[in-house]
Amino acid sequence: MNYTHLTKDERKSIERMLASGNSIKDISLSLNRSISTISREIFRNSQAKQTGCSGAPFNNCIHRKNCVQFRLCKKEDCKRQTCCSCKFCFRLCPEFKRESCAKLKSPPYVCNGCSLKYRCTLEKFIYEANPAHRSYKHVLTDSRTGIALSIPELKRIDDIVSPLLMQGQSIYAICQKHKDALMLDEATLYHYLKEGLFTALPLDLPRMVKMKPRQKKKNVKVEAGCRNGRTYRDFLEYVETFEPAIVQMDSVIGKQGNNESVLLTIHFTNSELMLIFKRDANTAKSVVDIFNELYETLEHKIFTKLFPVILTDNGSEFSQPSAIEFTKDGIRRTRIFYCDPGAAWQKGSLENNHSLIRRIVPKGTSFNGFSQDDFSMVANHINSYPRKKLNGNSAFQTFSFFHNPLSLETLGIRIIPHDDITLTPELLKK
Repeated sequence: MNYTHLTKDERKSIERMLASGNSIKDISLSLNRSISTISREIFRNSQAKQTGCSGAPFNNCIHRKNCVQFRLCKKEDCKRQTCCSCKFCFRLCPEFKRESCAKLKSPPYVCNGCSLKYRCTLEKFIYEANPAHRSYKHVLTDSRTGIALSIPELKRIDDIVSPLLMQGQSIYAICQKHKDALMLDEATLYHYLKEGLFTALPLDLPRMVKMKPRQKKKNVKVEAGCRNGRTYRDFLEYVETFEPAIVQMDSVIGKQGNNESVLLTIHFTNSELMLIFKRDANTAKSVVDIFNELYETLEHKIFTKLFPVILTDNGSEFSQPSAIEFTKDGIRRTRIFYCDPGAAWQKGSLENNHSLIRRIVPKGTSFNGFSQDDFSMVANHINSYPRKKLNGNSAFQTFSFFHNPLSLETLGIRIIPHDDITLTPELLKK
C-alpha cells in the first residue's frame, strides 16, 4: 500500500470513479490505497449542496410531498401553488422538519453516482477533486500552525507572564528570572503576546507603543487541528441525531488596521435574535472572554439551554474551541462546529443579519469611536424590527416565545417601540 498523502490527480480519479458508480473497494484497488483511506477522504472532503432538481427547488422538509401550506410569505403577488414549491417559503413553515437521505450514512457517503440525483430535492453531498484538494491543504496548514501548548499549559504561562508585564517588566527580564518555569524563548513570548493569547496586551510594553507596526501576518491558530471532529458534516450528523437549537457566530470587521476594534455577532437561528459584542482585537482570547462572561451571567442551566450548538467559520479568532466548549473546571457547556472553507452560505441566516448592521455602520467604518453600549443599542433596534420570515414578528418577540423572557433582560436586550426603530447611521449620532 502507498502511505503518502493523496495527490490531486488521485482525487480526480476518485471523483471520476464515484461518478461512474464504482465502490470504495474498487477505488482503493485502482489507486493502491487502503479502503479506510479512500473512505475517510470521501467522507471528510465532500461538500453539502442545497440544490433542487429539474422543475423543483431545494426542499428538505419531510412533509414536502403532502404539503398543503400556501402563502406563508404573505406576499399577495406570490404565484406558487403551495409553499413546498418555493425554495424560501418552506423554511417559514412551523411544521418544518428536516429530512436527510439515508443513503448518505453508508458508503460511499456521497451523491456523485446516485441514479436519483437529478430527481432529488434533498441536501446533497458531492465529492469534487479541486475543492477536496483545497480543503486538504487548509487542514494541513491548520494542523501545523497551532501553538505547541495545551490550553492549561497556556494558562499556566499566562499566570506568570501577564502580571509581571502589567507591573512594567520587560519580556526579557521575565524570561531571565523564570526561565525554568516558562521553558519558552523571548521571541515566542512576544509572538503569543501580539496574537492576544495573554491577559496582558501589547500596550503594556512601553517600548512597543513607540514602535512602527510591522507588516501584518496571518493570525495564528490557537489549537492545532481544531476542526477535527467539528466539520460541517459532523455538525449535520449531530443536529440530525439530537435536534438541538443552533446558534451561529461570526466576526464583523470595520476599518482595516492593526489597532482597530471588531465585533462578535451571536445569532439564535430559531428566533433571528442577535447579540453584538465589541472587541478591542480580533483574537481567540477575546472570543473566549465573552463566552466566559456570558456563562457567569446566565449560569450553567440557562447557558446550556441557549447555546447547545454553535456553528462558525474558520477564522483564527475561533480557533480555541475547547476553551469555549468547556468551563475552566472541565464541564462541557456547548459544542463548536465549523462551516466548510469558503462556504459562508452554511450560516446564511447570520450573514443576512449582518446586512442590517451595515445599514447602521457602513462597511469601512471604524468601530473605535463607539462603545459596547452603542452596539447593544444597535442590537436592540435590529431585534425589535418586524421580519417577514417571522410572520411580522420581531426577533425579540420570537425569542420570548421559545425562551424565558427573563433571559433577554439578563442579556441586556430590550424592546424598542416600532416607530422609534432606526436602521440608519443616524442611530449612532443621537
